[in-house]
Amino acid sequence: MKLLHIDSSILGDASASRQLTREVVATLQAADPDLELTYRDLSKDVTAHLSGATFAAKGTPVEKRNLSQKLEVELNEAILNEFLAADVIVLGAPMYNFTVPTQLKAWIDQICVAGVTFRYSDKGPEGLVKGKRVVIVSTAGGKHVGSPTGIAHEDYLKLVFGFIGITDIEIVRADGLNYGPEAKEAGFAAARTRINDLTSAVAMA
Repeated sequence: MKLLHIDSSILGDASASRQLTREVVATLQAADPDLELTYRDLSKDVTAHLSGATFAAKGTPVEKRNLSQKLEVELNEAILNEFLAADVIVLGAPMYNFTVPTQLKAWIDQICVAGVTFRYSDKGPEGLVKGKRVVIVSTAGGKHVGSPTGIAHEDYLKLVFGFIGITDIEIVRADGLNYGPEAKEAGFAAARTRINDLTSAVAMA
């Protein structure tokens, strides 16, 4: 099994989502010693957001690309290829201002590619990514599930992955983390219970 581990928090070791994605991955590794792991830290690895320069770089013949264009296309292709190669994606998704970090949005823009991960036809859009499982590690200082403030967070991620064809999506959630020590402890406990419930199933899939 090939696993892609993605972190997007800008908080380093102080990040709740990073702590929990590590726990998900460690449990999967324990269940499958032959697991092939690829790790990408979006706070460090993705610096270029989608722009006109991105499309210009991709549209420029390889031999005519300048160094900046060459590096951007190489990074874009690496991100897309490691996503396509993965059987399971463990995705750290903290909530920033009611949505995902801008670094994570930039990564999403790299994997949503017309003709590769989705396409349009006379019958409408079709997701082309099949047979993958996504584990979203969702963290938030407040409690937003089921309210309008949560639509651009978990609901958005489920919509995006569903659009490109992934329907096997699990949520590991730790929320209310800024409501005080007891609420934070309860949030982590709920997330760890979910990890124990889902990782054995992921490992056997």
